[in-house]
Amino acid sequence: MRLDKNTYGTVLAVYLFSAAVVFVLWRWVPQWWINLPLTLGFIWFCAWQTYFHMVPDRVPAGDGHRVSAVSDGKVVFIGKVYADGYLQRECMMISVYMDFWDLHANFWPVTGTVSYAEYFPGKHLLAFKPKASEENEHFCTAIRTPEGKEVLFKQLAGGFARRIVCYAKEGMPVKAGDQCGIIKFGSRIDYYLPLDAKILVKEGELVKGVTSILAEI
Repeated sequence: MRLDKNTYGTVLAVYLFSAAVVFVLWRWVPQWWINLPLTLGFIWFCAWQTYFHMVPDRVPAGDGHRVSAVSDGKVVFIGKVYADGYLQRECMMISVYMDFWDLHANFWPVTGTVSYAEYFPGKHLLAFKPKASEENEHFCTAIRTPEGKEVLFKQLAGGFARRIVCYAKEGMPVKAGDQCGIIKFGSRIDYYLPLDAKILVKEGELVKGVTSILAEI
């Protein structure tokens, strides 16, 4: 695993803040029985933040036909919806919620060419709320496979997420399993698939980015 290149500053800030607080504690608070558990807590916090922003090395399972998970998380919704915006048609939708303990690096779900990419500013409602899909800050990316099928996925900010990173640019070729960005803190990925997609997961299932196949198209 490696640390995501977009999070060096965040992780450094966490380390510096934690070090400053620990220094103040041991310099001006004489009670060791207060300082020790707090110090251990900050060490754990630094370790967690380092892990949280890591990019795992995994063997890709997706391709131009199989849609792999963009991120780790839990499937919270599967159903038919009408997709506004770019698609303007009915689709099969899958939503995967990421909590604080999931790695938040994101990966291309299919192999193909980016046909659409757009960032939308917005609110920061809790990501598991249904209306968060439309009202929260998000980044939409559509990928057209070599056979002409389109898969759109939405990186959705949550109540604590304050930055979405996506490398998508219209016309760029992408490969399933390569990193496409990262979302910081609790968030969600919404997938919009063709109606004839064969869904291979169920609600409540835990999935892994890169290695879990959500559907076949």
